[in-house]
Amino acid sequence: MAAAQTQRPRTSASNTATWRDVTPAAVVLVGGPEDYLGARAMDRIRAQVRAVSPDVEVTQLNAGSYAAGSLAMNVSPSLFGERKLIEVEGVEAMNDAFLADALKYVAEPEPDAVLVLRHGGGVRGKKLLDAIKAAGWPVVDCQPLKKDAEKIAFVTSEFKAASRRIDPDAVHALVNAVGAQLAELAAACSQLIADATTGVDVAMVDKYYGGRVEATAFKVADAAMAGNGPLALSTLRHALATGADPVPIVAALASKLRSLAKVAGAQGSSSQIAKQLGMQPWLVEQAQREVRRWTPEGLVRSIQVTAEADAQVKGLSRDPVYAVEHAVTVIATSVRSS
Repeated sequence: MAAAQTQRPRTSASNTATWRDVTPAAVVLVGGPEDYLGARAMDRIRAQVRAVSPDVEVTQLNAGSYAAGSLAMNVSPSLFGERKLIEVEGVEAMNDAFLADALKYVAEPEPDAVLVLRHGGGVRGKKLLDAIKAAGWPVVDCQPLKKDAEKIAFVTSEFKAASRRIDPDAVHALVNAVGAQLAELAAACSQLIADATTGVDVAMVDKYYGGRVEATAFKVADAAMAGNGPLALSTLRHALATGADPVPIVAALASKLRSLAKVAGAQGSSSQIAKQLGMQPWLVEQAQREVRRWTPEGLVRSIQVTAEADAQVKGLSRDPVYAVEHAVTVIATSVRSS
């Protein structure tokens, strides 16, 4: 079955794979709570197996409702010689029958079958997970992408894999607009990749996703940080009038100001600062350009008023709208005109 048939076990120190580069093996563990990445990993394995063996027999099992003996029955060689791909969901909720059968199977897997186990996290089945890792079979860890830097890297990789270009500012705008759920972010990448005739820029992202609450929040923040108070206030009032929550708007202001504060006191090149602060180099360069228009006093005051607004929109004020408007006004008037 060539590369997509089974790989012999590697040493446990080298069996870690990513959802982007995992390849079929006799046993593959896809672990971690991020369902979207887990599904992508399993899709990749299935596609590779089918590319080599179009007649592969695919079987889905659930480890929680597993019947004893099912695994051995489904991996047994077929009379017609088809390859076997067994996909097992719900391994984090496995019953005792599955645990017993899987432990036995992992110790001596069928050479012409690929067994993929999807474990959503937790301690259930640790003995089986440890056995898979110790045997050197591929292990994919699918963790949620929580940091903006991780989501930015995800978007960049999606476009790189599709051999399409996207401007750094457009990556940032896309994460701000649809970055709350990874599946939505991936879908947005696919849509832009499919529709863009050239590269993707901020204008295209704004055309497709500018109406999202997250995007609107950063529009307000960008206008305020640019010193354009009238535009920031008009955008803010329109957003609030159409039902936007003030909380993410204040969060966007705070995020922008934190980046400036971090970069303001940092020494070294943009790449050195980026490494020190855990930021993307282009974000550091952007913050370095913007911070030149701020006095230390103006930056401190803007951070203070934003912190106050954050508390007020979360319940400490009867008029959260005024709190946000006040913060936007202070920020915009704190920026020097040149």
